[in-house]
Amino acid sequence: MSAKVESSGYVLPAPGVAASLDPLFRPAALARRTFERRARETGHPLQIRFALEQNESAASRFALDLMPDGHPDARANFWMLERLVKLALWTRGGFRIRLDAPASLVEQLRAHFRDSATGRFDSEIVGRSVYGHPIEVVTAHELPPETMATTALGGHLEGCRIGFDLGGSDRKVAAIVDGRVLWSEETEWDPYYQPDPQYHWDGIMDSLRRAADHLPRVDAIGGSAAGVYVDNQVKFASLFRGVAPDVFERRVKNIFRDLKHAWHNVPFDVANDGDVAALLGSMSLGGGGVLGIALGTSTAGGYVTPDERITPWLNEIAFVPVDYRPDAPRDEWSGDRGCMVQYLSQQAVGRLCRAAGIDLAPGMPLPAKLREVQGMMDAGDPRAREIYRTVGAYLGYALPELASVYDFHHVLLLGRVTSGPGSDLALETAREVLRVDFPELAARIDLRMPGEQDKRHGQAIAAASLPALHH
Repeated sequence: MSAKVESSGYVLPAPGVAASLDPLFRPAALARRTFERRARETGHPLQIRFALEQNESAASRFALDLMPDGHPDARANFWMLERLVKLALWTRGGFRIRLDAPASLVEQLRAHFRDSATGRFDSEIVGRSVYGHPIEVVTAHELPPETMATTALGGHLEGCRIGFDLGGSDRKVAAIVDGRVLWSEETEWDPYYQPDPQYHWDGIMDSLRRAADHLPRVDAIGGSAAGVYVDNQVKFASLFRGVAPDVFERRVKNIFRDLKHAWHNVPFDVANDGDVAALLGSMSLGGGGVLGIALGTSTAGGYVTPDERITPWLNEIAFVPVDYRPDAPRDEWSGDRGCMVQYLSQQAVGRLCRAAGIDLAPGMPLPAKLREVQGMMDAGDPRAREIYRTVGAYLGYALPELASVYDFHHVLLLGRVTSGPGSDLALETAREVLRVDFPELAARIDLRMPGEQDKRHGQAIAAASLPALHH
């Protein structure tokens, strides 16, 4: 069965493998593929191109076939264009969009970033916070070539190191000597809505000191956290969403530089948690072409190129649209619907409990809900199995959407949601999705998870390898 979008008149195809607890789920990858095929079948599709510029020397290019003018489904053209632009923005990053399209679509996209709440959020966070400039849409018939500069990331294991990973519900830390883990620990915390960054500082310092107690000395410290970090400066991070903008500028922007100073200026590097997840995959596999996805309080993504390097891309996949139905679950922060954070995270598990017939206290925190579901999974409860099957279907349909942006052959999944036997069921379902609806991807994508220890602490261990030692 397909779902008709009343405001546009076009049809969203139903998935070949149903999300059992979410029967109205309509995958973005199927919707765009079907829409473009139908546009080409008209014989004269409207061919749209755009370049997304990160700076004057780095740009990404995208193309889309839309319905020709006069076609009944041409009313959906802007929706399809805006969803692709959103995918590009939150994966590749950038602030200037050079759009080769009819003037009406150019103006609609400008108005979206100027007038709509979700567009203004994207412009403020991606454009202004990360690149120092609100998103601008420029008419262009000649597009710049696709260019990017890649860099090496991590892989340094010599010496006495501390690695930490800052999640939305817990922080992890490990003490490592020459690549061997001496000690690791996980501590629950609640950073999202704390208005005073002293809370964050105290928590991070507590973990670092506890790790240092297990080392003869500290040669280097590496960290992983959701957000965008440039030269150890915080550009944007969900961990600090409760901090007022003026306080953010004074006390958060340079918090990791201040931590480095507090630790006597040892080599100290912080990176996006998704990139560190991909680094973990690259280190364990001994190669590149790795997409890392961490299913925690939010959804983190990272990418290591086939030649084992990282890109300057944004990789904030939590905000990538993966469900195109108009009443899809809403992200509480951006206000947008159908974003990945509601499908591959603790939020997804919590949201699916009611549909599975699991009654939990309304005020129960997400980590506690996840523990309940994982305990039920250990006991063989069929309701918990359906939650993991549904999450697996979400994953299976998210991967083709991400494959339109990243060139990967390996997917490494980790994070608190992947702990326990439910993860195997989720992987099995995701592989079924690829076989049924995307056989060309099923043949080339290797889906895997690390062992239980790496699932919970591998992120901190990979983060410890970020800084190179001074010689």
